[in-house]
Amino acid sequence: MKNIAFIINPVSGTQNKHRILKLIEKTLNREQWTPDIVFTEYKGHGTELAMQYAKMDFDAVVAVGGDGTVNEVATGLLHTNTALGIIPVGSGNGFARHLGISTRVPRAIETLNNSEPITVDYGMVDNQPFFCTCGTGFDACISEHFGQGGKRGFFSYLQQIIKDVFTYQPGHYQLRGEGIDLQTDAFFITFANANQWGNDAFIAPKASVQDGQMDIAVMSPFPMLAAPGLALQLFTKTIDNGLFMNTIKAREVTLLRTDDGPFHCDGDPVQMGKEIHIRIVPDGLKVLVEKRF
Repeated sequence: MKNIAFIINPVSGTQNKHRILKLIEKTLNREQWTPDIVFTEYKGHGTELAMQYAKMDFDAVVAVGGDGTVNEVATGLLHTNTALGIIPVGSGNGFARHLGISTRVPRAIETLNNSEPITVDYGMVDNQPFFCTCGTGFDACISEHFGQGGKRGFFSYLQQIIKDVFTYQPGHYQLRGEGIDLQTDAFFITFANANQWGNDAFIAPKASVQDGQMDIAVMSPFPMLAAPGLALQLFTKTIDNGLFMNTIKAREVTLLRTDDGPFHCDGDPVQMGKEIHIRIVPDGLKVLVEKRF
């Protein structure tokens, strides 16, 4: 019998958390797992709880929430023998989608019953870990405005994009790293460990969480007439072949920008300075994924 903890973010996404509790009770294989269930009470609580469970040698800790919840819980499990599980109930669920974990709660629980651990990379933005993507520019602006709003879910996120896309002004950036010295104006720059922002919007289709590198997606300013085509490329895994996109692979890079301001880590907005250091840490996290036969 293995010990498993479920850390539930009560405010993540739009799904009823009491329904999720009933589904865990109904679907989790009790001959395999002995569960413990807790709710987060404040920002950062998920990390504290995950660290406690790792010190208690739990076999797995499951993040029940979106990419922000996954970030908190995974941060507490880095470089331990305790594996991260995910029940994705957030607005985007980019990390879970990359790993092939279903956004249907019963199916995600069934995956835990038939799972195996793999070891994946994670990223660091200065001293802040990220697991899916981080970035500056338009996506950071959207994350900031979305975080200030009261509504969650995909359609609220889409409404925010439509509201901001016509007024957002590109910024000027410099990227420095081994073999990299790029100065450019950009609509956004995304640093991708996983291949998507979430909701199957594939900003870095060829990104891997096991290659020891990040894919840096630099979107040049574009005319609004090109926006529908870019959106189509984003959802058909072809954005990296587009006219306005430049993708660079790197292990470590420094971003320089003209002003302090919004940045995002796994979709959660943060304020950061003009110089930001981003790197990939290989093989730092164990994650439960569906067992492959």
